Amino acid sequence: MAIIKSKYLKPFKNIFILILVLFAVWMLFLDANSWLIHHELNTEIEDLEDEKEYYRKEIEKDKKALKKLGTEEGLEKFAREAYYMKRDNEDIFIIEYEDSLKIKQDD
Repeated sequence: MAIIKSKYLKPFKNIFILILVLFAVWMLFLDANSWLIHHELNTEIEDLEDEKEYYRKEIEKDKKALKKLGTEEGLEKFAREAYYMKRDNEDIFIIEYEDSLKIKQDD
């Protein structure tokens, strides 16, 4: 049996250091609560927090839009712009420019 005389492996002759290193490797990489799993979970938490902030901003934007639709002027403006509604004594002319039209080209 060959005797290991390397200066780098000399500390591993001590059983306590060997057990400590094995325990550290086990806890960092192999355990169910390892550092790798905690890192993945922390990344997922950060992503969910970002998503939560995005939805909060969207809710605020929607609340503002609902508040505008709650008024008579806002509701009328929405109906005119989105559904081309008009009053009884009005005529609506929709002007479309050539660059805004979707023309089907035969190839």
